[in-house]
Amino acid sequence: MYTRLIDVPQEKSYFLFGPRGTGKSTWVRTMYPGAVYIDLLDSRLYASLMAGPHRLEELIPPDHRDWVVVDEVQRVPELLNTVHRLIENRGLKFVLTGSSARKLRNKGVNLLAGRAVSRAMHPLTAVELGPDFSLEQSLSRGHLPSACIEADPADYLAGYVHTYLREEVQQEGLVRNLQAFARFLEAASLSQATTLNISDVARDCEINRKTVEAYFHILEDLLLAWRLPVFTRKARRRMTAHPKFFLFDTGVYRALRPKGPLDRPEEIDGAALETLIFQELRAVNDNLRLGYGLYFWRTAEQQEVDFVLYGEKGLVAIEVKRAAMIRQRDLSGLGAFIKDYPMARAYVFYGGDQRRYLKNIELVPLKQALPALPELLGGTT
Repeated sequence: MYTRLIDVPQEKSYFLFGPRGTGKSTWVRTMYPGAVYIDLLDSRLYASLMAGPHRLEELIPPDHRDWVVVDEVQRVPELLNTVHRLIENRGLKFVLTGSSARKLRNKGVNLLAGRAVSRAMHPLTAVELGPDFSLEQSLSRGHLPSACIEADPADYLAGYVHTYLREEVQQEGLVRNLQAFARFLEAASLSQATTLNISDVARDCEINRKTVEAYFHILEDLLLAWRLPVFTRKARRRMTAHPKFFLFDTGVYRALRPKGPLDRPEEIDGAALETLIFQELRAVNDNLRLGYGLYFWRTAEQQEVDFVLYGEKGLVAIEVKRAAMIRQRDLSGLGAFIKDYPMARAYVFYGGDQRRYLKNIELVPLKQALPALPELLGGTT
């Protein structure tokens, strides 16, 4: 198993959220070998605790002082009342994993009132992959742990899309029309790494706009997709309003993206590259608790910077280019951003093999940039 860099509390209960397949269960079993492990994917245990959440206490020995793991806690949100009481009365420490925020966001769900913090489990990062990191492989298969070790990652990813994104969504009762949701997934993948226009997606998949909006919320609640907002702080120019859309992993995006004779490979590859950078930025930011907000920047005149990070550690602007040769005139968007925000650290992650500087912009080869992200973002190396 790859060593994960996630920073978790040692003496306090916490939630660990992340999409299915990111390795939460494997990680907690390895990290907490002495824990009482409650697996809510076990149908008999799930049914028992659903009928009587108080029975959770009966599964924990009276003299137990180690951790208690509740896997997929969102399946029985009412358990959190019992968890709260056990933290207060017995001083127990819990790891509460979840792959959906939907039920836990419902009004009235006990989120433990500060007695547990939240952490996120992402697909693997280049730093965690270490010597196994290969830019070419990452762009083709993504960073889900099983996709990185399976002999046939394409087959695994196809199964992930079919079993989880379609069947389990239906089993959880989140959608009634599975065929319509499957069409939506393909149409949504065409918006990957671009500004999201929900009306266009609705038209492409022939579903009404209100339903498509609900489907996007389902993907977000299941931690499978994100909308990247526009950076508008102290904006000096008129900015676009639409966010960018990203599925959470490059490999999952490729498995969903329909391909035909009219599709240009560079369109798919370009979106895959930007997705890889996005998922790496999110993971490193969360794993090292750097505290950045993630954005992109686009003016009404279509000047754009792919990623903007803003927080206590400063302002960082990142442009992503596949080309091996970059000239100053290729960076008009980044130049405009720096003019408006001269305090920003500006990077171009590009397809060359030399670290270079164009005035106050640093060009970093993609193969070097991803393993060096903690350093570039001001975290630990």
